[in-house]
Amino acid sequence: MEKEHLPYNRPLIEEEEIKAVVNTLNSGWLTMGPKTVEFEKSIAEYTGAKNAIAVNSCTAAMHLSLIALNIGKGDEVITTPYTFASTGNVIVHVGAKPVFVDIERETYNIDPEKIKEAITPKTKAIIPVHYAGQPCEMKSIMKTAEDNDLSVIEDAAHAIGAEYESKKIGTFGTTTCFSFYATKNITTGEGGAITTDDDKLAGKLRILRLHGISKDAWKRYSEKGSWYYEIEDCGWKYNMTDVQAALGIHQLKKLDRFTEMRRKLAEIYDEELKKVEEVITPSENPNAKHVYHLYPILLKRFNRNRFIEKMSERGIGCSVHFIPLHLHPFYKNMFGFKKGDYPSAEWVFEREVSLPLYPKMRSEDVVSVANHITEVLR
Repeated sequence: MEKEHLPYNRPLIEEEEIKAVVNTLNSGWLTMGPKTVEFEKSIAEYTGAKNAIAVNSCTAAMHLSLIALNIGKGDEVITTPYTFASTGNVIVHVGAKPVFVDIERETYNIDPEKIKEAITPKTKAIIPVHYAGQPCEMKSIMKTAEDNDLSVIEDAAHAIGAEYESKKIGTFGTTTCFSFYATKNITTGEGGAITTDDDKLAGKLRILRLHGISKDAWKRYSEKGSWYYEIEDCGWKYNMTDVQAALGIHQLKKLDRFTEMRRKLAEIYDEELKKVEEVITPSENPNAKHVYHLYPILLKRFNRNRFIEKMSERGIGCSVHFIPLHLHPFYKNMFGFKKGDYPSAEWVFEREVSLPLYPKMRSEDVVSVANHITEVLR
């Protein structure tokens, strides 16, 4: 009998999403159109932001934010090394220099106090990353940004639905960038969005996301549209499609339910693993609402790679988030980073394991994973 496999992640797509996508395919609107407009309004309403701009990825959202804020060659952007490739890559793509700041070992988020030490006359922006769905200390970060006239671009790829001081992530920074990738808390397959309260900036972002032309497909091809457009800037092909948006509209309606399911599963992990002396479970900032995109544990002594191998042998998928950017060959060669530069990020990376966590999991699945962990570590 084949061993049952419990994957690290599995998206929850239900009948409403399937019907919505089929209806959109039959509507004739496949690219950016009425569903994209509806999805943007829903995101703005949900987060409390004045504007939402749907794009094809969180990477595109951050890239466009940097461009729209006129950040480029010779500028510096402060961020964390403990993040996915896209956070650092977009800074490099606009010709700026990424300046890394180490993380807090308790939250795995960028250390707000160390941000202040990294600011130079060339610094133009801060990109805090809400790691695993745990909001950064935005009050401190925004105060530092305001005192130094810096923009803040939030990397909220993990944090749709998260809250800081009872306020939804999406309205703190100059822009906030979300991901709707297949593994995220809601998905459009691929996709992302930018929220901002700055109307002028939102207008620029809308133009930049579609070749820099003055009218998108909805404004040109709907009943009240006009074929005429002008190229106002040199933009990119970063728009979302109506097929993706149709999926996203229904996923967003379920986000609060998905979040509570994730938080409940995280509570069970907390309870089951508190008796395992070798394991450090993730903490939750009392000023914030964690949405547990990830459930990252740390191993005190046991070899992390061997642990993942043993869990895989038992049919349990685990992952690692992330290899710090300064340890990758490109960043070492391009900027001279080396091992030892950011000790807290390295300390967490060497011990971190992301356990399975997604709404389709059952309580008994979490208990089973915890039991396997206990057996492996024993």
